[in-house]
Amino acid sequence: MEYLNENTMLGNSDDPNIESQLIALEDRFRELPADVSPVDKAFMELQMARLMIGLDRKQESWDIARRVLDTFLEAQEWEKAVDACDVMFLAEQDGSISALGQGIWLAVTYPIDPELTVALLQHVIDETPDDADGAAVAAATAMYVTELRAEGKKKDNLMFFANQMLGQVSRRHSDIESQEQFDHWIGKMELNEPEKFLIRLRNVVDVLVQDDWWFDREELQKTLPVN
Repeated sequence: MEYLNENTMLGNSDDPNIESQLIALEDRFRELPADVSPVDKAFMELQMARLMIGLDRKQESWDIARRVLDTFLEAQEWEKAVDACDVMFLAEQDGSISALGQGIWLAVTYPIDPELTVALLQHVIDETPDDADGAAVAAATAMYVTELRAEGKKKDNLMFFANQMLGQVSRRHSDIESQEQFDHWIGKMELNEPEKFLIRLRNVVDVLVQDDWWFDREELQKTLPVN
């Protein structure tokens, strides 16, 4: 799995492979033709920004990802926009938590790669206190998105990962050990009712972003097939 595995490997600034990959990308970037599309150019920059995190060049990474996010939003390249938000979160800057919330909003609103969506929801679990309900909501959403959007082998792998997420959250949230306890906890927390936990996810997103939105959600929702 691309995003989930990549996020666990980042942060090793001593890995020579990361630096060599970045140098190769920078060489390719300098050789881009003058008529390359803004989106293609921005996506290559974003790939470089993700590698920079592994080299502890986090401020540079943030600056690039924040800039190209606007390019992706303008072009309605939603998956690339979410990817940029993920990079900004991993860059650990002042606006990283806000970037995570906005990335989750886009990832749940638009039918992007479910693995990327699950990766962002995993960040919420990592950032949330053990006794907070937000982690449970994030894990339930990961299951829901995977069921809706993933297919084939990828669905099997993501469902296994999302199940592990939900089990981990149940244990740390309420010391759940048995299947009977787990089933009761799911019902009590209403995690088997998407119409309820997705509303709670909006509250989680609002807490993450506060008033630091970089796009107009209402305007974007107007363009959706079903508002």
